[in-house]
Amino acid sequence: MNYPVWDVGFGAGLLIAVVAILHVFVSHFAVGGGLYLVVTEHKARRSNDAALLNWLKEHSRFFVLVTVVFGAISGVGIWFTIGLIGPTATSSLIHAYVWGWAIEWVFFFVEITAALLYLYGWDKLDPVRHQWYGWIYCVAAYLSLVVINGIITFMLTSGSWIKNHRFWSGFFNPTYFPSLAFRTAIALALAGIYALITASVQKDAALKARIVRWSVWWTAPSLAVLPALGWWYIRKIPADVWASARGAMPTATRFAGLAELLLGVTLALVVLALVRPGRIHLAFSLLLALVALGAMGSFEFIRESVRKPYVIYNYLYANSLYAMQIPGDGGFSTDEVTAAGVLQSAKWVQVREITAANQVEVGHEIFRLECESCHTADAYRGLKHYIALRQWDEAKIRAMLGGLEFMHNGVMPPFAGTDAEQGALAAYLSAVEPVSAAAASAARDGQTIFEQNCSMCHRVSFSDPLFRNLNKNSSAAADSLRDLTVLFPLMPDLKLDGAQRAAVVAWINVQRRPYMQGSAAQGGKG
Repeated sequence: MNYPVWDVGFGAGLLIAVVAILHVFVSHFAVGGGLYLVVTEHKARRSNDAALLNWLKEHSRFFVLVTVVFGAISGVGIWFTIGLIGPTATSSLIHAYVWGWAIEWVFFFVEITAALLYLYGWDKLDPVRHQWYGWIYCVAAYLSLVVINGIITFMLTSGSWIKNHRFWSGFFNPTYFPSLAFRTAIALALAGIYALITASVQKDAALKARIVRWSVWWTAPSLAVLPALGWWYIRKIPADVWASARGAMPTATRFAGLAELLLGVTLALVVLALVRPGRIHLAFSLLLALVALGAMGSFEFIRESVRKPYVIYNYLYANSLYAMQIPGDGGFSTDEVTAAGVLQSAKWVQVREITAANQVEVGHEIFRLECESCHTADAYRGLKHYIALRQWDEAKIRAMLGGLEFMHNGVMPPFAGTDAEQGALAAYLSAVEPVSAAAASAARDGQTIFEQNCSMCHRVSFSDPLFRNLNKNSSAAADSLRDLTVLFPLMPDLKLDGAQRAAVVAWINVQRRPYMQGSAAQGGKG
């Protein structure tokens, strides 16, 4: 509301993801790779392995180019993109953790200085001092992760910070330590994976074999413990948040399956490298790195998806819209925007008055303000396909907008704005994918009717009150669906005809039968 919206047609979230995933894939290598360098140098000097030291010198040049150059540029890229796409969230993170960021930047300065001295000190420093620079880099890099991890995890599990706004309340939040352990294991694994890239171009087969075996010992155990650390991490996420991620729109859990698959493939490829370690090819090591990138990208996507629609959980949506009003935060709560109107609250809008002629134009403005942080019209999480699939006309879209906060297991934020603004948004969304009234009421089979009209908020499960309590008498149940607002005041006032009501009740009763049988088998409980 306080800032102009940067309209990214294919999805603002995807733009951040592309920049951020590449950055974290390199930044975690920067953390684990520093330890790999100094420990491997110590090992080589103790055994007087000149060939390993020569390779390590080449690998350190590759390390500095990737981590210091690309890592620094992509880090700036993250600040640039989040500053444009989520300016309020960026401002909140800076104000809440200004000293945390300042400390992290000091660690980063020490980190890059030590890395450059380590690289250029191979032939100029005595071994002991050279390794000391390596250890300084290693400690600074890890402390950088320690600080950033507190700020990143705070966005998902903000804990008691919402009540007291205290630095440490948000920093040491419920997922802080699980995430730190998880990311530490990733950093150690990536140290070995990146080492395989430079090892694979070595001509000396015996040297290559030694490097591969050594690197696998860094990678395989770290990958093996990730499932347990991931389970610990998930256990610390609030149950309702994880349940929402597993609801009717389980984006996060779909990528959880992909992450598990890619993690398994990564581990299998790492172990496969031991079969013929002296003949590992560059193409194999690059494939391994690509699969590892996919696994890490899936994890980062899960972390972001679980938190949605919040930028800071239970506190801040996009565009300066707060879940609740907290004095001094400078934004608007959903209740305040609903009372005043989104067009009057937002500082960057082109049209503030709604007329009969500008409904679609105003609706597009509201879509940009309230929906574009998660959705596009017809690309990533596009509403065009969603609306067309359910055959919603303008009237049904408007009815559904009144209960957004109940959709998809409660993961959607409530609509913030006046009734007139809600109507304008419905007009825009219906214009995105026009649906005739005849098409909207064409469905006759119970399953289709349920999926088009009910599945956004209800699941075929006894945990759902509607499914559990709907009268088993088909005629009475169908009659109770005549006016949904009697069942629950915030239900959309959908107008299903008698045949449609009977069809959906009959289908629900068929789905309910296995549950009833299971309940009877347990003595009627449940």
